[in-house]
Amino acid sequence: MSTKTEAPEEIDRGQTRLTALQRLALAVLLTANFTLAVDFSILNVALPHIGRELGFPTESLQWIVTSFALCAAGFTLLFGRVADLFGRKKLFLIGIVLLGVASLAGGLAQDPTLLIIARVGQGIATAMVTPAALSLMTTTFPEGPARSRVLGLNGALMAAGFTAGAVLGGLLTGAVSWRWAFFINVVVAVAVILVAPFVLREKPTGNRPKLDVPGAITVTLALVALVFGIDTAGHADWSHPGAWGPILAAAILFVVFWAIERKVAEPLVELSMLRRGNVAWGNITGLLAFGTFTSLVFLLTLYLQEILGLGAISTGVVLGVLGIGTVLGGLIAPKIIGRTSSKTAIIIGLVVQGVMTVPLFFATESSIWVVPVAILSFIGGVANLVAIVGYTVTSTAAVPSHQQGLATGLVTMSQQVGITLGTPVMSAILASQLAAGMLPGLQLAMGVNGIIALASAVLIAIVLRLPKPARV
Repeated sequence: MSTKTEAPEEIDRGQTRLTALQRLALAVLLTANFTLAVDFSILNVALPHIGRELGFPTESLQWIVTSFALCAAGFTLLFGRVADLFGRKKLFLIGIVLLGVASLAGGLAQDPTLLIIARVGQGIATAMVTPAALSLMTTTFPEGPARSRVLGLNGALMAAGFTAGAVLGGLLTGAVSWRWAFFINVVVAVAVILVAPFVLREKPTGNRPKLDVPGAITVTLALVALVFGIDTAGHADWSHPGAWGPILAAAILFVVFWAIERKVAEPLVELSMLRRGNVAWGNITGLLAFGTFTSLVFLLTLYLQEILGLGAISTGVVLGVLGIGTVLGGLIAPKIIGRTSSKTAIIIGLVVQGVMTVPLFFATESSIWVVPVAILSFIGGVANLVAIVGYTVTSTAAVPSHQQGLATGLVTMSQQVGITLGTPVMSAILASQLAAGMLPGLQLAMGVNGIIALASAVLIAIVLRLPKPARV
């Protein structure tokens, strides 16, 4: 076979050094994913400023965040399959163009409607780019040291991006304008578009089966309803019809989707994929890991500012320490996986994360807690990323190349649903104790957060079985 037509996945499994072209391709993919991770949280601090400048009613500000999350989580499985069928590189580039256009519109928005439309565009771009980029990584780098190292870097940057978004959003809003939270994306999108076409490679898709339209519509509606219900519960109450109604509708739609997939000739999700224990349990792990981590950032922000009285910059410094921990975790995770296994990495990560989080149940109003919080969150951040990289490696292991887009779409979906699910659940626990004060509510929520991490580790230790590497 000639060099020009050699499939990327035919690289030697023992490869640990990357070529110059692979490094450039990886830099492009990591930059895109980091930018999209930042977008999840970069506007949180700026919401009051946006409301005042554009005339958003206070009760409608949450839609700036919700509209993004709905589309990012709701469409990711669809676009993960589209990437398999019509080309990962092509979908990646289309998503980056959409990100640039939507971000420019958001930065120039003069009314609430245009801003929400821009956030919807950013969410759809995220649903396109993230699974496409991840599947380009998993098909370019074979199972083994090279893939583990690449996924470690990706996991580190994405988790760090979520934390960095909160810090960067505050700095931009205070120093320049919230609009630069959008304009930065435009610069990144232009740079990626100029470089990506020349460095990204993928194997030709060959025969292209038909897209399962009924399945695509059903699962997208189900995911959107699920995320909307969860988000509503976080802002209202779990007993609110706007919360349980959409969640019930999502459950029914998932049952309908399952029935459709059993009957169509070319399903959106091959049920054999969901029967793979590593795929199913790996993604459950991802949902729990992202849900506990991102919601803990939310709880710590409230604790540091509302209980300890720290300002935005001081809070950003403490969260920055946590962010450094996530980067370090992403770097050491491949070494742990290489010496043990991805399952062991998940268990170690979740156990250490839980052990570092449970002590926050005893946090008090004393300012002396700033140092323990920084240390505990730093170590917990390292551990969380070890678990996240472990679940990403696990969930894409032994999956044939032509299904990697679907596998990485599931990985992206579990990540984004976890981000959306975690905060409302912790908010509900916090709200249940507010009659006694905010501190008891925060203590209970952080304690439960740690217990969930520990329970997840026990569950994975019992049920997860790793497959043998796939033959490509």
